Amino acid sequence: MKYSDERREAILKKLLPPHNRTVAEVAKEEGISAATLYNWRKQARQAGRLLPDQADDPEGWSSRDKFHAVLETAALSDAELAEYCRQRGLYPEQIQRWRASCEGANDQSDRAARQQSEARKTERQENRELKRELRRKEAALAETAALLALRKKARAIWGDEDE
Repeated sequence: MKYSDERREAILKKLLPPHNRTVAEVAKEEGISAATLYNWRKQARQAGRLLPDQADDPEGWSSRDKFHAVLETAALSDAELAEYCRQRGLYPEQIQRWRASCEGANDQSDRAARQQSEARKTERQENRELKRELRRKEAALAETAALLALRKKARAIWGDEDE
């Protein structure tokens, strides 16, 4: 069944604050399959709209939506931020916490990159040491094999003294 754009928008608004209804509730109320509503929500997100994953918890927003909320509010004054938050059922403290998380993400990735670089350096050093030890052991094995071969030849020439 084809739904008008106005009908879609009205139904999607039920997922947003202040209603904060779940997809299952709206689907049951409207007589539309939940899969259709999930598809509409996905399309709205791709169009740049912010829709939380879980209607009952603003922290259930996806990382992508939180990041977009931080970007949208970056240049807002306190009054504008408060209005933005009221419209979306958020608190300014949540936006501040999300902003801090976004800012800290680069620090964590830098730290992780340094740790990974150090781990690679350690692994390369261990690899060199293991190769050096393997060459030494192969040389010792070759020397032992050569001595055994010479011993066998000597016994063949001079006869077995041990046996």
